[in-house]
Amino acid sequence: MSLTAISPIDGRYSRQTSAAAQYFSEAALIKFRVRVEIEWLLALSANPGIPQVRSFNRQETAYLLDIVSGFDIAAAERVKEIERVTNHDVKAVEYYIKERLSMSTLVDVKEWVHFACTSEDINNLAYALMLQGGITRLYIPAARKVSDFVSRMAVDLSAEPMLAHTHGQPASPTTLGKELAVFVARWDRQIRQIEAQEYLGKINGAVGNWNAHSAAYPELPWPMIAQEFVEALGLTYNPLTTQIEPHDYMAECFHAMIRFNNIAIDFARDIWAYISLGYFKQGVVAGEVGSSTMPHKVNPIDFENGEANLGMANAVFDHLAGKLPHSRLQRDLTDSSALRNIGVGVAHSLIAFASISRGLAKLTADSGAMERDLDSNWVVLGEAIQTVMRKAGHENPYEKLKELTRGAKIGPKQMREFIETLELPASDKERLLAMTPSSYIGLATCLADQVKR
Repeated sequence: MSLTAISPIDGRYSRQTSAAAQYFSEAALIKFRVRVEIEWLLALSANPGIPQVRSFNRQETAYLLDIVSGFDIAAAERVKEIERVTNHDVKAVEYYIKERLSMSTLVDVKEWVHFACTSEDINNLAYALMLQGGITRLYIPAARKVSDFVSRMAVDLSAEPMLAHTHGQPASPTTLGKELAVFVARWDRQIRQIEAQEYLGKINGAVGNWNAHSAAYPELPWPMIAQEFVEALGLTYNPLTTQIEPHDYMAECFHAMIRFNNIAIDFARDIWAYISLGYFKQGVVAGEVGSSTMPHKVNPIDFENGEANLGMANAVFDHLAGKLPHSRLQRDLTDSSALRNIGVGVAHSLIAFASISRGLAKLTADSGAMERDLDSNWVVLGEAIQTVMRKAGHENPYEKLKELTRGAKIGPKQMREFIETLELPASDKERLLAMTPSSYIGLATCLADQVKR
């Protein structure tokens, strides 16, 4: 942890975000650029239509691949040294690779590094690989961890009756597990969409027409070569672009992540409210302080931290989704600076998921508190009674229950006395007389069980 870091991502929360550095740091970006350049050189060598790039033997191929697999912080620093001279980050990568080839038997092919490429041919593929790796290996597992944890809670608490609140007012009872299950179902749908996300790439030159490629080798099927290359990287080929891949898929990805994060914000706020209502107790951690002046406090800080970081993540994702698909004519550089902030959104999401998971592990449902709340709100049975009255053909059942219950404090005695006055089939009357707020939960238990893993 650096106490001088400007961003809490690299300071206060650095331990929680360190894994993201392998996909979203400056060093990671350089490494992915190196990978694309090396893979392109290997593809040129393997193409019989480009005899000027000779075939590489096993040792030479291994040497090239080791430039990627062995790329470390010292290598990244060397690229940055070159960039201080070139003032061009992608050109610095090209010169670095040429420098490495000059130390080997591959010195004769060094001028084929970056052949016919514009910087964006390298950049768009590097960013696609970075985003793909970061989302599939960091964001989705962390998101699933939260969803899976809440799924287990939902099943465990599927039959735990709880007073619902609509408009902040007592409403028909539910179960704590069912309410948790709603979030799991919402999350799972978003995760499926994020998992299905395509990551697009192109390698078609300065304005997307393979101009230089066709000038050098007019007889080669460059669109087919480009497609095979992009797909070999594990990406989806985009055949029609300007100088840049237009980033529409990134906007799709960020919007899906915003939706998942928004559900998580909704969840954090509801858990905060349930803690406030006393439905959840928080575990006390030895040595922790809840308030600097009120020693009794155990604050729901993990959910508040999660909400704040999800808001930061979504602010970044929303800006990127709105900005990246816009580029003046065939190219401007505004996307270059914006793209460097993808990791900021992902990192804030990871911090939030870790906080929420940490908070969930401290919770214990308080059955007694929920039962007391239910027992104080017999008025919620008015819905059931007036519905059964409708079934039996009573006139104005809603109005009669409204007159009895609206704004009133009704207990079991008054409610049962009212039921006794009703002309109802015996079975219906018996069921209503036996009903309590705790038993009036409908199908909540089986609904909660639907999210069982």
